[in-house]
Amino acid sequence: MAKVAVVYYSATGNVYKLARAVEEGAKEAGAEVRFRKVRELAPEEAIKSNQGWSDHALMTEDVPEAQLDDLEWADAYIFGTPTRFGNVSSQLKQFMDTTGGLWFQGKLADRVVGVFTSASTLHGGQETTIASLFNVFAHWGAIIVPLGYTNEAIFTTGNPYGASSTGEPTEEELAVARYQGRRIAEKAEALARSRA
Repeated sequence: MAKVAVVYYSATGNVYKLARAVEEGAKEAGAEVRFRKVRELAPEEAIKSNQGWSDHALMTEDVPEAQLDDLEWADAYIFGTPTRFGNVSSQLKQFMDTTGGLWFQGKLADRVVGVFTSASTLHGGQETTIASLFNVFAHWGAIIVPLGYTNEAIFTTGNPYGASSTGEPTEEELAVARYQGRRIAEKAEALARSRA
């Protein structure tokens, strides 16, 4: 059984919905999953100024925060982030920046990894956000597993890099996220079996 860490940041809930679908897909493939959010960095007054952000923060206050131990534990990571000017959110980036010790010890190498994202507009940086995290994974020595066009639904959603949505995820976009969770879990399990 593969061990999969789904680690995400979501302000108003779109990435959270994708993350839950990714989690479902990984579990469907038989994986043990740790579902984690990264720590919020925005000040309380900024969160309270946006009703959707504030509501989502309250709704997910019981979701555990990601720890480095979650990465050390996992065979695979699937990271989720909204786009921020075509790049990763500062909240997820800050978590990634704390992984130096694990990287130095070689504990992030040879782990299967993927990314999912959401933007408010059609060309809002979904692909560049995912690709920017691929740079991090190359430094880790992780095994990047993109979606490619390995599932019919991806021809509809149009993102071979990883699951993504434009605004609130549609059922088609959630189906791709579930597929991504299954695909990553299956590849991680196959890799673990090859090492045994």
